Order: sequence, then structure tokens, then C-alpha cells
Amino acid sequence: MKLMRPVPTADRPSVTVVIPCYNYGRYLPDAVESALSQDGVEVEVIVVDDASTDGSAAVAWRLASMDRRITVVHHERNQGHIATYNDGLSRAGGRYVTLLSADDLIAPGALSRAAALMEAHPRVGMVYGLPKDFTDQPPPVPLHERTTWTVWGGLNWIGLACARGRNFILSPEVVMRTAAVLDIGAYSAALPHSGDLEYWLRAAARWDVGRINGPVQAFYRVHGANMHQTEFAAAAVDLRHRLDAFRVLEDPRFPCSPEKRAKQLQRAKRALSKEAVQLGFKEITGGGSAEAATELRKFIECLHDVPGNIHRANALQARITQVSRGKKPGTGRAAAHFLHSQLDRVRWRVWAMTGIS
Repeated sequence: MKLMRPVPTADRPSVTVVIPCYNYGRYLPDAVESALSQDGVEVEVIVVDDASTDGSAAVAWRLASMDRRITVVHHERNQGHIATYNDGLSRAGGRYVTLLSADDLIAPGALSRAAALMEAHPRVGMVYGLPKDFTDQPPPVPLHERTTWTVWGGLNWIGLACARGRNFILSPEVVMRTAAVLDIGAYSAALPHSGDLEYWLRAAARWDVGRINGPVQAFYRVHGANMHQTEFAAAAVDLRHRLDAFRVLEDPRFPCSPEKRAKQLQRAKRALSKEAVQLGFKEITGGGSAEAATELRKFIECLHDVPGNIHRANALQARITQVSRGKKPGTGRAAAHFLHSQLDRVRWRVWAMTGIS
């Protein structure tokens, strides 16, 4: 890992902003404007409307009629978000490309910051930064904030992701080298709920990874109808989706030795197992659903080859049984719950500063 100061770019690199859209016509003008208003880069916007029923295509065509930098692709039938991503990315003509959901926004200056990092470091194929969530209007951010760059060797970044069993990236904050996208290939249609994590792992296997530290790089809208979300918010389901993404390490085409791939996958499984038991205790200690805790126990049990799994599953089941009999958590368990909550706060702050938790 290298931490360094930014180096300004000498020219205006071209960036393609792909905006997949399904029934987000009301948000589309703001998303497009956040792309077209970027300084220091030459921007083209490709809106891919996935057979919206709310008039999104008409909104996109109206915007395109007012600015020649906008291209509209309209699907006659709904193909789903993965196919829509791949369609848009395949049309990118810029040196760099970013995928922006129609309900999200690019932060001012984000594209030039990401492009400058990749201009200075030709082996970096993917750059991310700090996303900021919002519900209605994006919060104000400082216009001139101290910025640093971090660059990881791709395999080192994968090791960090496996050690935590986490996806460090929301998505709208990522800018990629178009050559890297062509090298990596398409998003996997087999992973509709964790395809982004699997894609970042494939990218990092072939390219270095960069991060913009300091300024906000994108605004992520939080609501109940995000394009890539349904009702899959349950903790156990999320863990299973993440496990599915990490299983890309089982693919012999993954550019890493079999021994290294097996070791990293084992690290990811162990991290997911530990997270599952912590979430299970948190659920049951906080007066939540015994059914949810039981699903987490089942997830732990499915990781047969992880050391300590039987102990974790048995400990969680014992607590579920105690609660079902009306026994309240002891002082030790309550203290452990408090400690984990404080650690989560620290990890969140570390992630916001470094992009790694």
C-alpha cells in the first residue's frame, strides 16, 4: 500500500458515465447534470433505459435533445439490472468509465480526481472513494478538502477484503479504466445481488486499486426501491450473497495460484462466520427475532470447513434456546454486545478515512 499526494493531470481525460435507469425518470435529470457538470474531464453520458414504465425514456430523450454529449439506449423489454449494466459498459468510448444509478449523483470534481490518479498510475484499473448517503437532497460538502491517494497492489486489496469478508464499496463512487473493463469482462448474471463485489475482486486480480481519500466522491440515495435491491436485506441472506461472490476464488481462471486462492477463500469464510455469530448474538440480545438468529446459525453451519464453526454455531444456538425460555442475557453478554457496537463505530470511521475496514 502506498499513500501519496495527488498529482494534477496535464490534459482533460475522457470519461463515459453509464446511467442505467428503470422507472427512475424523476431522478434522471439530476444524475445526468451531476455528470455533465464535472470539471477537468471530457464527459459523455450513456443512459440505458431498461423498458421503464414511468416515462423515463422520454425524459432521457428530452435531455439528449438538449446536449449532444448524451446518448440514449432503450430496451424494448426489461432485461434486469445486470444486463443493463453490461449493455452500457460495452458502449463506453471514454478512457475511463463509471456506472451511476439514475437515483445517485456524482460529487463535484470526483471524475477529475479519479482520472488524475489513474493517469499517474497506469497499473491502477479501479478507483473508489468516500460515498455519502442521502434521502432527498445531497448534503453540502467542502469544495476544497485535503486530498491524498492510496494505491494497493490488487492482490493485497483482495487479501484485505477476504480478511474482513466485506465489500468496501457501495458502487457509485467507482471510476474504472475502460481498458480494465474490457480486460475483466461482464458482470455475472448469476450474481444479481452480489455481482458488484465479485466484479471488484476480478478487477483487483488483474489491476491495482486506488482510492481518493478526503473528499466525497459520490452521493448514494437511500430508499426502499434501489435498482439492485429487493427484500434481500436480511443479514443471513446478505452473508450468503457475499459468500457467493467470494467463491470466484474457486475459479481456476482467477489469476492467482491454487494455494493462494484457497487460502484467501478460507479467510473470507472465517470472516463471514465470525460476523454471522456476532450478528446472531446482537439480534437475540437486542430482543430481535429468534428466527433471524436461527438463519444466521444455519449459515454458520453451512461453512463446514471453517475452524471454530461448530463452537460458534453451538454457542449461538444455546443463546437462542435461553431466550426462548425467557432467560435474559447475562452481564458478560451485554458487555460483549456493547464492545462490538463500539468496535463497529471505530471500523466505520476507519472505512470512511481509508476505504478499508
